[in-house]
This record gives sequence, structure tokens and C-alpha cells, in this order.
Amino acid sequence: MTEGASCSIDRVDLGSDGPVVPGSTRLADHTTLRVGGPAANFVVAETEHELIDAVTGCDERGEPVLVLGGGSNLLITDEGFEGTVVRVAIGGIKADVSTCGGASVRVGAGENWDDFVAEAVDREWSGVEALSGIPGSVGATPIQNVGAYGAEVSQTITSVRTWDRTERTQRTFPLTDCGFGYRTSRFKREPGRYVVLDVGYQFTLGSRSQPVAYAELARRLDTQVGARVPARLVRDTVLEIRRGKGMVLDASDHDTWSAGSFFTNPILSADDAGRLPEGAPRFPMPDGSVKTSAAWLIQHAGFEKGYGTERASLSTKHVLALTNRGGATSADLVRVARAVRVGVAQAFGITLVPEVNLVGVQL
Repeated sequence: MTEGASCSIDRVDLGSDGPVVPGSTRLADHTTLRVGGPAANFVVAETEHELIDAVTGCDERGEPVLVLGGGSNLLITDEGFEGTVVRVAIGGIKADVSTCGGASVRVGAGENWDDFVAEAVDREWSGVEALSGIPGSVGATPIQNVGAYGAEVSQTITSVRTWDRTERTQRTFPLTDCGFGYRTSRFKREPGRYVVLDVGYQFTLGSRSQPVAYAELARRLDTQVGARVPARLVRDTVLEIRRGKGMVLDASDHDTWSAGSFFTNPILSADDAGRLPEGAPRFPMPDGSVKTSAAWLIQHAGFEKGYGTERASLSTKHVLALTNRGGATSADLVRVARAVRVGVAQAFGITLVPEVNLVGVQL
């Protein structure tokens, strides 16, 4: 756009197809790990009013409540949940698009994340293309500050609107108050307090991606870190990489019956990082700490792809994913996760931290 050019604005409400109401309260039917016992009560909230009423009603009765998005980051006990599970199904994408200011977008918490990414790429909203293929709902992404291939969702978020269960009121947090860090946020640090209603984003306009920030992705794109390439090419390439690792949901592929990366990459002090073996990945962080690779630690502690049993094992494509091979129970998965965690601690003195939310189970 040339200096002094006028701005044109296009206001769009893309709407929503509306959720499908599940016919079962078996939580295994609502999680990507396909594990979890029954819920005592199961509610599908299609509007903010329904969501707030359901959660507030449970709080007033003193009844346990589990807020469920896409179920992609959960390991739930086989005994189920003795309370009310509320599935967030709030849809809708609203955008104010300006040739000067870019796209200011608000998205309902129940929208499918990857469907939204595809929409953003189609509409040339640049910024989330490297986060393609991640399962789950829009409302879950700020809680974990979801990231992959050098991008984090916090890089495009402007605000998160929530229901505060403690103060019994709606609260909107601007980016600066969200407390985002590596796979964390204020919402994660105060678990259960905030129920996300919708998320605001700001995107630049154009068919080019944001600068490629991950070496593996740059190699696959045959470009350099820092380059900008067609966003659609970034999306297609990320999906190809993720499929090769069993990280794109496919009902016929047991390697995708998982919750994604089961453990976070450890963040170490500089001294602790200095004690890692030669060849261990080291990624300096802005605060002076050092991030290393959980997958590298797992492999070099002696756990190979496919480690486990016939019912539960590490993925045959990627050691960081714990998978249900068919008929697995939560106990089966926990045994594999514990063995990996203990083995890494014994080999390197590092305790892996689950990225997956554990409901009724402990490692």
C-alpha cells in the first residue's frame, strides 16, 4: 500500500454451521486419545449464555465441572468424571478487514482451530499458517499458548474474553495481561478459573507468510530462516510434516490416536544445560535459560518409536506422542508415560513435565 492511500474496510460475519450434539456421555468419544470413562452429566453449550449458565450452576451447587473443547489435550481416567462436563460449542468468526490496519478477527471458543487456520489462509490473513494441523478448539489455544514450527498463537492474539468463575463476571484480557510464555499463560497458571468465550486476533493482509522461524520448516520449503513465502505453501508443508509424524488426526491411523506432544520441551538453567551430553539440542531463550528437546532426551534415554505394549505405546512415527493402539485404558497410557519419565530422569536428571492435562490420573 502506498503512503497516503485511503483505507477500505470490509466487515464480515462468517457465521457458523452449528455444533453436532453428541449422543453419548462416554468421554472416550470426545477426546483424541479415545480414552475416558463416563461423565455423570454432559452438556453441550452452543452459546455464551448456555456456557456461563452451565458453569455457574455447577459452581453454585458445588458440583465439579470439566470444560471440554476439542478434547485434544486430555488424558481422562477410565472411571470418568463425577460431575458435569460442559463441551464448548460456541461458533462464529467475525472480522473487520482494513487495507490499512489488516484483519481484526474475533472467533468463538468452540470453533475448530485448524478450520480457522484454513479460513485465515484462504482469506489471506497472515500469521497462523505455521500452526496448521493442530487439533482442538480455538478457545483452548491461548490457555496453552499453542505453538509449533517457530510460531506461537500469542504472536497474533490481541485479547481473550473469558468468564471469571471466581468473580462471577466476564473479563477481557488484552495481550499484555495474558501472561503468555512457553506453553503457558495466566489462564493455565490459574487452572479452572477462566472459561474462554472468544479470542481476538490481529493479522496482516497478504498471501505471503510471516517470516519462517523454524529450521526444519525452512529446509522443507527450500528457503532460509527469516524468509517469507506463500502462506498456503507453509500450511501445506506443515501439514505434510505433521502427517509424517502422525500429528494430523486420521481415524485409520493409530499414531494419531494421541494428545499430540505428551511432554513439554524442558526449560533449563544455563548451568543445567551445560551438563547435557554433547550433541543435545540447546536453544537459548531470551531470559538466559535454555530449551532442550524432550524427544531427544526420550530417544537417548533408550526409548524408541513404538515403545510400549499392544494397547498403548509411543508413536511409531514420533517418540513425543503417546498413542492408543486400540482398546487402551488410561492406566495403560499412564504406565508407558511413567516409564519414559523415570527413564529420562535416571539418564539425565531431568523430570519431564506433561503438556497434556491429566483428569483423575497421576504420573
